[in-house]
Amino acid sequence: MKIVICGAGLVGAGIATYLAEEHNDVTVVDASAEKIQRVTDQVDVHGVVGTASYPDILSEAGARDADLLIAVTESDEINMVACQVAHTIFNTPVKIARIRHQPYLDPIYGDLYSPDQLPIDHIISPEAEVSAAVGNQIRVPGAFDVKDMCGGRMNLVGVQCTEESPILDTPIRHLTNLFPDLSMTILAIIRDGKLILPRDGAEMMAAGDRVYFVCDASHLSRAMATFAHEEPEARSVIIAGGGAIGQMLAARIEANFQNTKVQIIEKDPARARALAENMHGTSVLNGDALDSGIMSEAGVHSTETFVSVTDDDEVNILSALLAKRNGATHAVALVNTPGFIPLVSALGVDAVINPSQITVSSILEHVRRGKIRDVHPVVEDLGEVIEAEALPSSLLVGKSLREAKIPKGVAIGGIMRGDEVIPARGDTVIEAGDTVAIFAARGRIPLVEKLLSVRLDFF
Repeated sequence: MKIVICGAGLVGAGIATYLAEEHNDVTVVDASAEKIQRVTDQVDVHGVVGTASYPDILSEAGARDADLLIAVTESDEINMVACQVAHTIFNTPVKIARIRHQPYLDPIYGDLYSPDQLPIDHIISPEAEVSAAVGNQIRVPGAFDVKDMCGGRMNLVGVQCTEESPILDTPIRHLTNLFPDLSMTILAIIRDGKLILPRDGAEMMAAGDRVYFVCDASHLSRAMATFAHEEPEARSVIIAGGGAIGQMLAARIEANFQNTKVQIIEKDPARARALAENMHGTSVLNGDALDSGIMSEAGVHSTETFVSVTDDDEVNILSALLAKRNGATHAVALVNTPGFIPLVSALGVDAVINPSQITVSSILEHVRRGKIRDVHPVVEDLGEVIEAEALPSSLLVGKSLREAKIPKGVAIGGIMRGDEVIPARGDTVIEAGDTVAIFAARGRIPLVEKLLSVRLDFF
């Protein structure tokens, strides 16, 4: 398939990498020759230097023959105009745009994006996606990654093993006997930056491992307890950074978390004043999140969750570490720079939120084809978890997982059949119409295509 990506920043380069690995014909457009050089040196894609909304530049990029245009430049306006030009001049079938400025996304202006106005098929809002991800962290503070699947009936959870975890040094196949009524499947283990997929159940988890599991949503608390993570939903939250993400997160907590006290620390006086006037149940402090006096005034020593979402990675990491040092139970830091992500957990920060990875995930949800319902990249881009419907033609259907010859780099996590969540075991048989959670290591998507008997490129 032919894809044009407008924007060669972190998100554009990230989505180009994923799609090129799946043997799509990808062209990346950016006004920066340096960014184009970087992405074409690293990924097997074509590059065009120029403003992505100009018709001649899109023509050079091959928009006339493209099946999909993804606009993720730093400018909302360029993204919107690029979609308009692709639709009007080149008749590009599917257009996806990243839009960050919240007034553009106000529901009262929803008619703006109709086919007769701005023909954008799917809009991605990083701020909304990030605030939702942080909201999950607050709901399950013991996890470093949480994703609702199957309409919220199944959870994908990433959790770090501690010395107190009761299941350490126990072969994974024995967990079923230890917890016979627990609907949970260990999907992947990340140890020292390397991926381990349990194959025969002989693998054992060790302290420091980061583990992804899939469970019935109603069993989440019990599943977390097996890892010695029984932290309750946060009742006190401090947010460092009152930008769009911080404000949206506070509003989300106000709406969805009753009896949770929220405070925002915002450095800019004018912004702090505006927040104080617009927020209803949230307190606002004007100050620097790296100032121990301000942190003390906010009550960081007794807060359950500290979330740092300023526009500065260093401030986010350092303030999260400062919060932990001063007594915060759980600390979450927003980190944009990919190179920082593997280091942050080792420093003591409980969870890292990466906007670029979340945005790539949102785009992939719209790009995948056929019966693919959701896509979620795991930490450090080591793979992705796919929620897919099993078609009658799938190689998985009608035989036990033990007999299905699941290739290396691929693992089945859980099955949703009707209203029932079924953990993946060796004798589990997948039926046509089941929704299946599948982990695919980086570069293994073609193997999943073969298993599902459906291409994953486009809907």
